Amino acid sequence: MTRARRSHGVTRRTFLKGTAALGGAVAVASLLPGCTNPAGSGDGDRPVQAGEGDAVNVTESYEEADLPLAEQLSWSLPPGCVLHPGDSAWAAVTSPAASSGTMVAAQALSLLTGAVNDVLPGPVGEGANWTIYDVRCSDRVYAWVELDVLSRAWALYAQPFEGGSISGSPTELWEADAEYEPPQLCCTGGKVLWQVMPSLSGSRTAESSMCYLWERGADEARAVVESPGRFATPPTVSGDQVVLAPRVNADEGVYYGITAYSLDDDLETVVDRLTLPVGIAPFKATRIGEEFAFSIEANYQSGGLFANMGTYLGHGDGPFVWLSREPAADVAGSAKGLYVVKSTSSYFVIDTEAETYAILAASDNCVDYGEYPAVCGETSRFVTFATVKDEATGSPAEVRVRTFGM
Repeated sequence: MTRARRSHGVTRRTFLKGTAALGGAVAVASLLPGCTNPAGSGDGDRPVQAGEGDAVNVTESYEEADLPLAEQLSWSLPPGCVLHPGDSAWAAVTSPAASSGTMVAAQALSLLTGAVNDVLPGPVGEGANWTIYDVRCSDRVYAWVELDVLSRAWALYAQPFEGGSISGSPTELWEADAEYEPPQLCCTGGKVLWQVMPSLSGSRTAESSMCYLWERGADEARAVVESPGRFATPPTVSGDQVVLAPRVNADEGVYYGITAYSLDDDLETVVDRLTLPVGIAPFKATRIGEEFAFSIEANYQSGGLFANMGTYLGHGDGPFVWLSREPAADVAGSAKGLYVVKSTSSYFVIDTEAETYAILAASDNCVDYGEYPAVCGETSRFVTFATVKDEATGSPAEVRVRTFGM
């Protein structure tokens, strides 16, 4: 398969031959015209002006309690494996490639049995500088980004996925040069959603960003949300909703609207939106039950409550629950009022109904940055992974995966 050189913009090839290993064609999804939620569709949303009196500070107001999560399963993976968040019984994994001819391989980990299945030994595109950059999966589709590490060009692919294995041929969903960031993406059911945003260092920074949706077996992808500027957070799936943070009220200033869209109608319906004060950008965002769970990674000079770094739980005009710790990852939780928030190397487990919190400690001997979650949004199973050091040498020895019942 020959990769065409691209010197401008976002492009899509009309046909590419597959590699001999795949033994088939790489189809290319075309794009339907129009956009479900074009730029300006969120204009007029009133920013939430919350003061610190509108929030419950977890560490000051809640009581510390016993950990409400019970560890269920634990597995060991080779060093260098990274789990990527999903919403299914499988977790997409990037791992060091077995072949010296490529850097990264794609795998899938069963969160029920611990079985690790090889999915892709390396990139499907030809070229010594290309590598698998990012992966996501659901129970029905596996999606991955390939990146040219020298030119920063990239391509996004997806393929049917069942029982831990891909089938059929890959479909190329999008490709772009370094003028656009590698896409932030997520998978749910048979759907892949991804954001295409201009690079901060390129010449197209004034362009809008777009979120696209493709469903397994479709010939066409759809533009579903436009942001007049960059999205503030990656897309996250939680139950039957997907959460994005596009720019809103663009003619009034830099406002971000943390927005929950319905997956039932492919993001046509806005379920809920929380518009932050001017100039404040969320770091991560999802929705659990009726509450948004989002974080701010910096302190701002103005903006009321949301000018403070930390993680927030709530919707509308509040009140909000606030954990005043530097955020590091998306929040996972259950509709029962349990939220798991990463903080430095460990986690806070917050029970908003009982008004308590507990600490979920990281695995023994893990590296300094601790554990990271492999799930986000509403879930009945919390999954976390950490690189664990050999006690004798101090070198990374394994990646430990743990699951907990919510």
